Amino acid sequence: MSRAWDVGLGSLDEGTFLRCCELFLQHARSLDDGWSWGSLNGSDEGFLKKTVLVTGKINTEAPDGPCRPGENLDMLGEDVQDGGPDDAEGTPAPPGAAAVIRYEYHVLYSSSFQTPMLYFRASTLDGRSLSLEEIWDGVHSNYRQRLLHAPWDSITQQEHPLLGQPFFALHPCRTQEFMSPVLEAARNQNRSLNYIVSWLSTVGPVVGLHIPLSYATVSSEPSGPDPD
Repeated sequence: MSRAWDVGLGSLDEGTFLRCCELFLQHARSLDDGWSWGSLNGSDEGFLKKTVLVTGKINTEAPDGPCRPGENLDMLGEDVQDGGPDDAEGTPAPPGAAAVIRYEYHVLYSSSFQTPMLYFRASTLDGRSLSLEEIWDGVHSNYRQRLLHAPWDSITQQEHPLLGQPFFALHPCRTQEFMSPVLEAARNQNRSLNYIVSWLSTVGPVVGLHIPLSYATVSSEPSGPDPD
């Protein structure tokens, strides 16, 4: 039996990536957790996607340009799907007031790094996209030093490889390094493990994306040895 963790040195082939995504989505649907699969017309390529709303402080009178959220973005404990109060849409917030920010997350496969990659973008409800500086301002203080000293999860701005639109991304260059001991531990315990769940549980919280614990429980059930 092929296991989701049965890959070398923390790498991930595309077929295993798609299988992990399929299992991930099965559980997401059972929770009504908002995840879905985004596919391109005429292509087998696609990605996991989810949109959530979070609250944060914005300053509409920032001297260096458009409004920007305060340095301590208050991420909600529960994800809120697309929508929100009707009267909030398109209404500018007063200086320093709490505002709703829409985050759109995409999980894609990177053939260059042989790992998943987390792409995301953020905007206010009136449609203004947040800048890279504002995204950094929204990173929780628990992760700031880690981001500054570890290039594997540095936030960069780049084109979405499938949509051709500007997105932010967490750089994946050291993903294999931090995933290898996780996969090795699962192998030693003869336990199957969904790579996407373990990886996303690690990198997602850096940018406000949290995965319920039930994903790990469902996706990490013990299994017997592979047949000869």
